[in-house]
Formats: sequence, C-alpha cells, structure tokens
Amino acid sequence: MRRLQMVIIGVASCVCVLAVTPRPAYALFSDAAVVAAIKLLQAFTGNALNTMTKNLTDSIDSNLSSLTNPNSVASLLTKGFTQVANYAKAQVGAQSQLMDAQDAAMAGFLRRQQETGIRDEHMMNPEFCAGLDAQQSTVAASKAARSAVYAIATVSDPRGEAGQGTPSYYGKSQGTDANMSLHLKRYCSSDDVAQGLCSSVSRLPNADQRAASLFGADTLSADGAVDAANDYATTLIQPVAPAALRGEQLSSLRGREAATRRRSYNSRMSLARWVTGYVTSLGVPSVTLTRDQKAEMTAEGLTPLDKASWLQAMALEVNRRVSSVSWNASLQAMPPASVMREVATEMAQSNYLALQNYRLGLYLATMGAARVAQGEEVAFKDGLTPMPSPTINP
Repeated sequence: MRRLQMVIIGVASCVCVLAVTPRPAYALFSDAAVVAAIKLLQAFTGNALNTMTKNLTDSIDSNLSSLTNPNSVASLLTKGFTQVANYAKAQVGAQSQLMDAQDAAMAGFLRRQQETGIRDEHMMNPEFCAGLDAQQSTVAASKAARSAVYAIATVSDPRGEAGQGTPSYYGKSQGTDANMSLHLKRYCSSDDVAQGLCSSVSRLPNADQRAASLFGADTLSADGAVDAANDYATTLIQPVAPAALRGEQLSSLRGREAATRRRSYNSRMSLARWVTGYVTSLGVPSVTLTRDQKAEMTAEGLTPLDKASWLQAMALEVNRRVSSVSWNASLQAMPPASVMREVATEMAQSNYLALQNYRLGLYLATMGAARVAQGEEVAFKDGLTPMPSPTINP
C-alpha cells in the first residue's frame, strides 16, 4: 500500500513540474527587461567585487602597512628599523666615547712626551757636569801656571843678569863653580862618581841635561821634577851667566857701550828663559783632579794623581772625548739639546786652545824677531870699515 502511495506522489510531481515549466525568456520578457536584469546583475557583481577588493585591500594594508596592527609587516619593519637605528645610535655613542677616551689618552701621552722632552732639554747631562768641572780645573790650573812662570822668571832673570847675590856677580868662574856644584848635588851620575866628584848616584842622574825632564810627563812631580825641568832649561839656555859689569866698566865710554850690549844680551836671554819657563809652568802640579778625571787617567793606563798640572787636566779633557767609552755611550743617548751643549763646549775648548797657541805664537814670533835683529846687527858690524880716531889737542 505504501509503495502505491509513493508512485502516485511521483506522478503528480512530474505533472506539476511540466505544468509550471516557464517558457523561454525571449517569449516571456522584453529586451529592456533583459538589459535591466543584466545591468542589475553587473551592479551587484561590481559591488560585490568592490566590496571584496576593498576588504582584500584593507586586509592587505592591515597586514602590510598598517602601523596600528602590531603584527603587520610595516609595524615589524618599523620596529626592526627602530631597533637598528637604536643600535646605530648606541654604536655612534660608544664610538664617540671610545674616540673621546682615545683622544684623551693620546693627549695625555703627547703631554707627557712633551714634558719629558722639556725635562731632557733643560736637565744637565752628567757628562756635561763632568766636563764643566774639568774646565774649571783647567782654568784654575792656567792661573796657577801663570803664577809659576812669573816665579821662575823672578829667579832666572837676576841670575842671567849677574845681579847682586848671584854667583856670576863675582865673576864667570864663580858662576861655573856654582853650576857644577848644583849638578853634583842634584844630578850626580855614575861617571861623576867614578871621577870622585860625588859620593853616590843621585835619584835623577844627569836630569839637568835631558829633555825628558821637561817633556817626559804632563805633570811634573813635586819631589824634584819641577826643579829638574827648570835646571834643564838653565843648562839649555844659559848654563853660566857672564860676569857683571862693575865700577869703571860701567862709567867709562867703552863700559857704557859694553853695558848697552849686555842689556841686549840679557833681554834675549830673558825672552828665551821666559819661553822655557812658560813650558815648565804648564807641568807644575796645581789643581786637585776630580773623580772623573782620575777614572780617565786609570782608563789611559796612568797612575791617578791627587794634584795635576794644566797640561794634564787639558789632556784628560781632550782624551776623554776621543777614547772614553762612557762618554761616547752617553753621547749616543743624549737628546738633541745635550748634544748641542757638548758641541758648544768643544767649540769653547777649541777657542781656548787656540788662544793658548796664539800666546805661544807671540813668544815664538818675538824670538824670531830677536834672532833677525841679532843677525842684522852682526852683519852691520862686519860691514863697517874702521875709521881712525881723531887726535884732539887740548
């Protein structure tokens, strides 16, 4: 029964469908209606598409460029760029601090370097101090040497002039005896002992006739070396002075001429003795050596002396700058200002030595002039023809 009901319902449905099936559009509607429907459909579709596009655009904008959306690309990029900018600013700040610290450290270093340079420029070098001490010793020794040459001249000039109280005042034989007695007393040799002239050989035999007595050492020892040098100069220049002119020898006309010639002779002998006395005075011990000077003497293989002469002090100062290892090592480490001070010191020393050579040159020039004058005097005397003395009647 139920199956029958289902068949009837199906047939009825088919009939209804067939009954309500519409006719074609072109038969039911006009063209205007179709166009309107199409436009309505297009408007609906366009609005839907616009709405969809707008929604899609808003979604894209929200996801890409919206700054209010914390998960958008723009927000994420903005946060990233902001963080990078913060890092950059922090890096710039850190770099600035590093540069400031580096500049401050470099400024401190340059300041300390400048202060060190200023200190080195103005600090006295030990070698300069040693040289200054030596130069002061040299000047003091020069003053002592000048006093010594005057002392020698004070003794040698009256002796050469045969003044009162000197051996030759009483005659040439007395002068010869005095010279011989001095030789046997101070410089007795083995030959003198063999001849029975003296009892024993002296500590300085024949020193009054040996050049080593005058030039053998830069400093003449005080235990007889100075006397030996002076006695050698006496033997070299004027071992025996001529007898003095006395009484009628001076008052007569011929005596006056002889006295004139004797004064000329005395002046030449005084000049010669002054030069040898000057050389002797340079070796007279007069100044106390400094510790550096004694060390230099030891380095040169010499026995250090407590007192030295001008020649010794000058030689040590010159040799120190030539062969001293410590001075040359110090020179390598000296700042420019100290080197310039050393150069200035050596130039001053050269000027000082030039002055001493100039003074000695004056002595030698004077001796040369004296020799020329003496030679011309002899030539003039030999060229004269003796003239007869006139007879004058009273």
